[in-house]
Amino acid sequence: MNELDIINLFNNSKTKDNEKFSENVNSTLNVSSSYDRRSSNFEWLDIMEDTIRYLDNILRNPNRFIVNEEDIVKVELAKKITVESIKHLSKNTNLIQDIDKKTGDVRPSKILNINKEESFNTYENRFIYSLIKNMQYFINSKKKNIANYNFVNKENKELNYNGNSKIGKENINISMNINSKIDDKKDNKDENGLSIEQRIEKLESQITDLTFSPVYQNIDKLHISLVTSPIKKTNVILKNVNFQYAVKLWNYMQEHFDDETSNSKGNNNYEDNGPLKKMLDESFLLDYLVLDSVNKKSDNIENKKEMQEKIVDNMLEKIINLDETIDEESLKKLISSKYKIIKYKIVVNESQIEKIFRKNIDKYLDKIKGD
Repeated sequence: MNELDIINLFNNSKTKDNEKFSENVNSTLNVSSSYDRRSSNFEWLDIMEDTIRYLDNILRNPNRFIVNEEDIVKVELAKKITVESIKHLSKNTNLIQDIDKKTGDVRPSKILNINKEESFNTYENRFIYSLIKNMQYFINSKKKNIANYNFVNKENKELNYNGNSKIGKENINISMNINSKIDDKKDNKDENGLSIEQRIEKLESQITDLTFSPVYQNIDKLHISLVTSPIKKTNVILKNVNFQYAVKLWNYMQEHFDDETSNSKGNNNYEDNGPLKKMLDESFLLDYLVLDSVNKKSDNIENKKEMQEKIVDNMLEKIINLDETIDEESLKKLISSKYKIIKYKIVVNESQIEKIFRKNIDKYLDKIKGD
């Protein structure tokens, strides 16, 4: 049934009967709704996935410094004699064993040995090491929550409408029940089709790869104390883009470590006496008009035939009054000659009127929908 069918249904009904129907409506509307919504914040997973590459950049190009290990050793054990060794010997003559007076050669018994080594034990590297440790701990904590979490959202709604009305001797009753259910199991897949569990597994694998880097292994052997907040604002941490992303992840984990999955439930049952009930009362009237139209089709045919007979009687009476001498044959010819002309004119006029009417109705309906 389109909009015009509904409009015609109302137009063809009796306004007084419709008003009487609405006045006599006695109805009740009971509404019930329940929901069980569960949600979890996986923003941490997005941030970690985005930050992994920056951590990899840092570990591939680590911050380092040169460590000078100084030791006084026997001359024969010295690996390299440097300028610093000679300066030290000149200040510590007690280390000189013998001096050749002819040549001036000096033979020390012991000498300063300097061993220069690169060290990864910088604050920046300890910060990254601590960050990776915290990431592993953070992920394990979240995995426990996910394991006990069922990603299903449920929602149920139900309407029970009962009404009755009366038009004259006619009693009308309606009983209607509408219900809807949502049982939505979320798979939480990303654009690549990976579930949350698969993404976490992939992330853990990437973190494991980071722990095999020489820098991480070197720091791990030192058994250092983990870095804690607040993070020192060294030049490298402030100016290096890779470290800026690392600090962002550090701060996020600090602020959201205790975030848990949320679960909200609710039930609402009530009897409605507002706009919702009014709309269903109007729908009740429309349903009645549909039902009432079932018998009116045959009634309309009988009424139409009766009306046609009356019009024909009036026409014949007027024609005979104008010319009492007209016979039956002449009357038939007169009617036959005019029938085709009038019939064509009515069809054309009705089609034009209907076309214009439909066009304006369509405009009106479009305007209503637009509002």
